[in-house]
Amino acid sequence: MTIDTLLHEERRFAPPADFATRANVTAADATALREAAAADPVAFWETQAERLDWAERWHTAHTWRHPVTGAASGAERPAGSADAPIGATWFAGGRLNASVNCVDRHVASGLGDKVAFFFEGERGDRRSLTYAQLQREVAKAANALTELGVTKGDRVVVYLPVLLETVIVTLAIARLGAIHSLVFGGFSAEALRFRVEDTGAKLLVTTDGQFRRGAAVAVKAAADAAVEGVASIEHVLVIRRTGDETPGLPWTPGRDVWWHEIVGRQPDVHEAEAFDAETPLFIIYTSGTTGKPKGLVHTTGGYLTHAAYSQWAVFDVQPDDVYWCTADLAWVTAHTYELYGPLLNGTTSVIYEGTPNTPHPGRHFEVIERYGVTIYYTAPTLIRSLMTWFPEGVPAVDRGGHDLSSIRLLGSVGEAINPEAWIWFRREIGADRAPIVDTWWQSETGAAVMAPLPGVDALKPGSSLRALPGLRTLVVDDAGDEVARGEGGYLVLDGTWPGMARTVWGNPDRYRDSYWARFAGRGYFFSGDGARYDADGDVWLLGRVDDVINVSGHRLSTIEIESALVAHPAVAEAGVVGVTDATTGEAIAAFVVAPDGLEGRSDASSGASDRAAALRAHVATAIGPIAKPRDVVFVADLPKTRSGKIMRRLLVDLAEGRPLGDTTSLQDEAVPGRIAALLGRS
Repeated sequence: MTIDTLLHEERRFAPPADFATRANVTAADATALREAAAADPVAFWETQAERLDWAERWHTAHTWRHPVTGAASGAERPAGSADAPIGATWFAGGRLNASVNCVDRHVASGLGDKVAFFFEGERGDRRSLTYAQLQREVAKAANALTELGVTKGDRVVVYLPVLLETVIVTLAIARLGAIHSLVFGGFSAEALRFRVEDTGAKLLVTTDGQFRRGAAVAVKAAADAAVEGVASIEHVLVIRRTGDETPGLPWTPGRDVWWHEIVGRQPDVHEAEAFDAETPLFIIYTSGTTGKPKGLVHTTGGYLTHAAYSQWAVFDVQPDDVYWCTADLAWVTAHTYELYGPLLNGTTSVIYEGTPNTPHPGRHFEVIERYGVTIYYTAPTLIRSLMTWFPEGVPAVDRGGHDLSSIRLLGSVGEAINPEAWIWFRREIGADRAPIVDTWWQSETGAAVMAPLPGVDALKPGSSLRALPGLRTLVVDDAGDEVARGEGGYLVLDGTWPGMARTVWGNPDRYRDSYWARFAGRGYFFSGDGARYDADGDVWLLGRVDDVINVSGHRLSTIEIESALVAHPAVAEAGVVGVTDATTGEAIAAFVVAPDGLEGRSDASSGASDRAAALRAHVATAIGPIAKPRDVVFVADLPKTRSGKIMRRLLVDLAEGRPLGDTTSLQDEAVPGRIAALLGRS
């Protein structure tokens, strides 16, 4: 397979000189890191593992036995031997504790008074925790979990919003060697139940209610419905958040326990046990954009190594930084770059409970100014929303705006960022000087795989450039052969790495078939994404392979067409899909969010028709006539997961009048219905 790539971006942005000179990774450092990784990848990762505190050093740095072929490599003992597991191990025999590495060791080194987290509630309530306070709170929570019978290997499902208690209980679970699985607090009872049943969870942690867009919403009843009749559940631990604003709290005596009661009476000291590096740390479920969610299992030593190294190298965290990753804590981005990565590096972070436009569209700017945020890591979908909310640009302080001058580094995650959104982000939030680290990775990879090194690389709007030192990505065709410069194909990872998911919980065959079967002969991990090389050999994401549109034999990237549309001033956001066409096989349908709120089909209103004609002409100029959308629908919003990914399969179902599949992972489950009404399908 090749993917036609017609959109080209020529703008380049070198790192500011003052940034480059004080960066964690300089140009000389980057060369040394890449040379060390190329010479001996396992030794390279052993060096990175020294960032952690180990109670006992590993005896086996790495083993690998391919899940399909059984081929073995990279082991100090024969990986093909009977006692070696299928798949990868990293740092086996090494013993450590995730919670100790995130908290206790920083207190012991004199950082106890440093703020670990600033918390901002949606309604404006604020708290902070120093590393010493966090240590005490985690100890109390670990003692409470022990009282509830949680031990090593038990699964605990956490169904919470972004709260300090979410951080505390997650670290407490890890401290005990139990396995956490965080679930977005806005998911339905059915989605939660699937995860509780699939993990065989012993404990569910939830709240009485949550604050969403200014309203107090009851949660406990949905949590009860999710665990009803689930034999594995022994207790439901409830955090009081909304109190009297969500009356009529359902309660099951003997099963349900108040957080403040059981945690409040515990001692604030806990002696942590060290666990083998391959001890499972968490199960993270894919968002369910296609098919049944997969429970990906990440283990302790390798994952923490990858998280600590990449946070340091990619985000350039310095001792005085105030770092903000805006992801919900249930998303893998937050696991790695809101929880573990920042804490492993002793960083001060901000967490925010609410939505970015509650009570006003500039809420994030308010938070940045209040805490002096220096590093801001968010999703392209939010950046495009900000472009819509501030069409004239972000107001300067002298025009009633907020002071964003503390920002020194920006980051993007979730899906490929459109070049024009990238430029807006740099100009409006980064004062046309802050580097942007556009990161590519997945739940499956555990941490960043491709990203610029901000003190080294000349940035290209819309590209994550290349793999980090220690990792290797390729763009290949159907046979697994690398494509030429300028061509597109499948994005794969060559080799193994410490942060990789080890299996799918309870279903190793699905892990094998999803990621390792397609290119088993080459040993590549299949990401499911399409990508292309540019003339320099840097990588540009083209979206999920399933989202590629075949128009008259031309395989076109949804991301490129969407980027061309977003570059037009009449478009704030766009979702592009392929729909059945009798003449061309597939035709392009574009669902467009307009800054002025226009809604309607291009064939049903004159205003929509005129604007659609202008957009078609714009795409033809930017990419070529073959990429012109046949259908243009102007919508108020697009169906997106909480992590910001556009659920294009729902747009296809809507366009073709098919029944919708699972919508429980949507930010707003009402969006498909509104689009259906526009299409006359309601």
